[in-house]
Amino acid sequence: MELGWLLWGAAVLLLLHVLMELSPTVNFAVRIGFYCLLCLVSSALTAPLCLLINGGRTVKNMKIIKTAVKTFKYVFGLRFEVKGLENFNVDGPAIIVSNHQSILDMMGLMEILPDNCAQVAKKELMYAGTVGLIIYLGGVIFINRKSTSSAKMVMSEVAKTMTSDKVKVWVYPEGTRNCTGDLLPFKKGAFHLAIQAQVPVIPVVYSSFTTFYNPKKKLFTSGKIKVEVLPPIETKGLTPDDVTDLTDRCFHTMRETLFRLSGRPS
Repeated sequence: MELGWLLWGAAVLLLLHVLMELSPTVNFAVRIGFYCLLCLVSSALTAPLCLLINGGRTVKNMKIIKTAVKTFKYVFGLRFEVKGLENFNVDGPAIIVSNHQSILDMMGLMEILPDNCAQVAKKELMYAGTVGLIIYLGGVIFINRKSTSSAKMVMSEVAKTMTSDKVKVWVYPEGTRNCTGDLLPFKKGAFHLAIQAQVPVIPVVYSSFTTFYNPKKKLFTSGKIKVEVLPPIETKGLTPDDVTDLTDRCFHTMRETLFRLSGRPS
């Protein structure tokens, strides 16, 4: 009986492998499904460690989460080439802004996440099963994107916490995933926050995923991701009147870097 089950299991795995080789759609679905499963299982296993070691919700748990997620790249054959990590070494808090491409961004985030850094994420992620639990325990700041007044109140509290606890805050200024190889216009919330708190903005750029990951083309293979942490942009002395200029400056700098890292003409 056990031999029969083993033979059936082997046959199913062999068939799945053949289908993945023959069909990009099947390959994409299987890899995405496995990625989601890996996130759920890893979160379930990591959450007890966060509770045992740090006692509950704290940004310190990101060290534990980071260690777990950094193993994912070996499963999916992704390689990271990182430059400019020294630019995270600012004295005190900062706003980190980066481009946002896909659900795979978590791997890129954890590859370079500095210590004592909290991320801003949409509130809906709180309800994503064990993934929601683990990011809650990691001190992620949840924003209700459907309520502008609520989001502004949260960001105002973030500004106070950031300066008092010397925490860095990671924001995706595009506001949503964008796997086109370009940038969407930046929302100004992160830059309002930086000027309000008078802290530097540190841009981070990941090269385009489109050569190995493209949902529209059902493409998901192995690949290399270039990451560059750009020099901090100071905001001391800036006022709310400078938000638009700061946003535009950061956008154009990051866009040029994105094209350069992706081997695309600007």
